[in-house]
Amino acid sequence: MSDTTDDDDHRLEALGYKPSFRREFSNLATISFAFSIMGLCSSIATTLNTPLLLGGPASVTWCWLLGSCMCFTLGSSIAEIVSAFPTCGGLYTASAQLCPKSHRAIVGWIVGWLNILGQVAGLSSTEFGLANMIWAAVSLSSPTFQLTQGKTVGLFAGLLIVHGLLNSLATRYLAFATRGFVFVNLGATVVIIIVLLATTPRSEMHAANYVFGSQGIVNQTGGWNNGIAFLLGLLSVQWTMTDYDATAHISEEVRRAAYAAPAAIFIAVIGTGILGWLLNVVLMLCSGPIGDLPGISGSAFLQIMALRMGTPAALFLWSFVCLTAFFVSQTALQACSRTVYAFSRDHGLPDNGYFGHIAGSTRTPLRAIWFTTILSILPGFLDLASPIAANAIFALTAIALDLSYIIPIFLRRLYANHPDVDFRPGPFYMGPGLLGWAANVTCISWTLFVCVIFSLPTVFPVTKINMNYASVITVGVVFLSGRVWYVLSAHRHYHGPTSNLDAETRFRLGLEEVQPNSPSISEEEKDRV
Repeated sequence: MSDTTDDDDHRLEALGYKPSFRREFSNLATISFAFSIMGLCSSIATTLNTPLLLGGPASVTWCWLLGSCMCFTLGSSIAEIVSAFPTCGGLYTASAQLCPKSHRAIVGWIVGWLNILGQVAGLSSTEFGLANMIWAAVSLSSPTFQLTQGKTVGLFAGLLIVHGLLNSLATRYLAFATRGFVFVNLGATVVIIIVLLATTPRSEMHAANYVFGSQGIVNQTGGWNNGIAFLLGLLSVQWTMTDYDATAHISEEVRRAAYAAPAAIFIAVIGTGILGWLLNVVLMLCSGPIGDLPGISGSAFLQIMALRMGTPAALFLWSFVCLTAFFVSQTALQACSRTVYAFSRDHGLPDNGYFGHIAGSTRTPLRAIWFTTILSILPGFLDLASPIAANAIFALTAIALDLSYIIPIFLRRLYANHPDVDFRPGPFYMGPGLLGWAANVTCISWTLFVCVIFSLPTVFPVTKINMNYASVITVGVVFLSGRVWYVLSAHRHYHGPTSNLDAETRFRLGLEEVQPNSPSISEEEKDRV
């Protein structure tokens, strides 16, 4: 293990960063982390209402199949870059190394802020979904229960505090707990599929034309045509299969990171896509009358389970779905805090590096963890203004994260032959030929397309209460951070991802000088690594 850790640390130094974390994540823990960040059954449970109640059952099944195939190209492209740059900065660090020196600061700045915005929105929406799932179970078991927005936001904030406390533990405890996440996640999904099929009479299952055909297109948007209503179902799969680079953000805590991190991303995308499609198909087969959904619980997923297996059994299995969502929030907070740590370490935050600090007692970034926790509570307060407007944080997650992903993918191709860019492929590499190009072009085109779809209002007539503010928030953050804050102030202290190696290490690596905007290792050292 020590030789592996030494190799990983040496590779990290080759990228310009000194090792700060303990490498406690094994291959199993890393794969489990990648699956957990997607949270298959809980993510579908959280977002099923959108495709089902806007576009109908056909939107649920076909949008998942289409979206998961496209997400596979994006996940593969990301894994390729993560393998070459296994640092906790993830694609933020990589993007600045894949463009000319003159562009590195502004590119790193924009990608860093987009990634943090997307991760904070993702953590907030996951925790918000968990709070709603818990209250859905209460509403189903106690029909007289009166749910208020204040109760939802209060539980949401409390859950985030709990996850902040858990993430304050040392890395070895986080790695040990993470190993079991994948079994709960996938196990709950498989059991729900089997029980639904076993408890639904054949005569009550919907016909194939309802699940896959034109009969299953049920437009309830109030104004969009059937095509747009159908495509709005992409939100479920795109929100579920996002945050691919979360595994990269813990790569400095992973053994054999250049191999394990991209492999975990690749395996998790394939597994989530296939098993998620089977779950969606079974849910639609067993869904009963669409007019009865989402029912008293407010969750179509839970209502279908209660209809087929009875309330006690549904609530028992629902507890594991909620546990899966709990794991998603746990891993999402861990990944987001590492991004904040990396961005602060490079002076991308106006904190003078305060959040880029590692606590000596736990060897984790405690300051970044609690800053992320508090920051993630803020989007939840949208629910007090409008529950419909609060749904924008789900679309915001996909828009901001996916845009931050395609920028380094685009830059790698655009500046492939630029003298300032020296992309050294890692162990996971699709090659310079047609396969890599096809995956890169497809994922970039697809991401731009879904960003347009997710910017549209979901229901008509559009008012200030039900407006989709996801695109407004994303553009606002990019404009304020990129055009205003960076130009007026941040350009003085932020110069892109910056090496933090000490003089002795730089000398050992054969570096005469380490510039903030230049590669931090000699060609001879790169070849040796």
